[in-house]
Amino acid sequence: MLGLPGLAIERVDRQLGVHVWAKPTSRPACHYCASPSIRIKATHSRTLKHSRQGNQIVFLHLSVPKYHCQDCNRYFRHQFPGVRPRLRATECFRLEVFEAHDGGVSQRKLSTTHRIGSATVERWYQHHVKRRVLELSGRACPRILGIDEHFFTRKKGYATTFVDLRNHKVFDVVLGRSELSLRQYLSLLPGREQVQLVVMDLSETYRSIVQKYFPNAKIVADRFHVIRLVNQHFLNLWKQQDPVGRMNRGLLSLVRRHRWNLSQEQRENLARYLDQFPVLKSLYFAKQRLNKLLLIRNLMPKHGRKFMRRLLKLIEQLAQSPARTLANTLTSWLEPIVRMWRTSRSNGITEGFHTKMEMMSRRAYGFRNFENYRLRVLAHCGWNGVFSRI
Repeated sequence: MLGLPGLAIERVDRQLGVHVWAKPTSRPACHYCASPSIRIKATHSRTLKHSRQGNQIVFLHLSVPKYHCQDCNRYFRHQFPGVRPRLRATECFRLEVFEAHDGGVSQRKLSTTHRIGSATVERWYQHHVKRRVLELSGRACPRILGIDEHFFTRKKGYATTFVDLRNHKVFDVVLGRSELSLRQYLSLLPGREQVQLVVMDLSETYRSIVQKYFPNAKIVADRFHVIRLVNQHFLNLWKQQDPVGRMNRGLLSLVRRHRWNLSQEQRENLARYLDQFPVLKSLYFAKQRLNKLLLIRNLMPKHGRKFMRRLLKLIEQLAQSPARTLANTLTSWLEPIVRMWRTSRSNGITEGFHTKMEMMSRRAYGFRNFENYRLRVLAHCGWNGVFSRI
């Protein structure tokens, strides 16, 4: 009935709620000397809230003995599993409130159903979250790290997310995205010399940070951001060549997709349009060849030479065309882009966590305190199945 071992129920009263009187079934050994020679010195009563049955709260009335050890002459009280000292509710009841509030039940509703104050709900919630984050503290930096930024508030700006891409966990969230704001955190980060790969977008700021604070790490460009950069440059060039056709939503849909995903009729329609603009046509086919190269993954080193020659030749052609800005960017990031061929790692996991963080902020109607936001992010995203472990 109670789910607490070591208790013997004396009586149950259901007149005004559910009241259960219980006492321990056996005497423990001395906590100090483990001697079985103990006697009961006194007994006092404790009343705790313990879970709910239907729509009624279960009140647990415990008879707590005070023991006296006849060997070491010391006193101690009986300890019950699931009942912490000096608290008015069992761990089961506190966990029930925490899970309900985490599931979206408001503090005002819980105050009515569980007969506790709103401040108590918030305090219990913070206790469980901080206990989980405390378990995660002291971890070494992961070997495969994902770095990306996300928006926090208008007043405090952006925050940087560090993700363990191997175990699919959020390692930490730090306010700021510049080297000045991240300097103190990164300089004290344990295990940063063990980082082997860092997956990131094409950000010069993050690249300089990784080169300075992660000396043994190799940078891998995020495949999604590289392909998006290529597509954005092509759309800008298209706007310069034909501003009217750039606003055609049907053509825009055909151009954005990969050519090998188009049907025969769609290819013919797109070819009739591109025949009117020879420069745009050559840029379009160069973009398609470039995207096809960028989508290669898990490539063996011995097979990478021929693809490397194709990529360098394609970048050289772009440098002699209106897309020279794109060619310069690809040349600057050539080494991290080539490393994409050796691995299938990307920042898709990080972007997924950003979506989850945004939903958390919406459900909380925004956060003002960044530390509270960080604690909730680590509790929800720092471990899979976190709430089953609390």
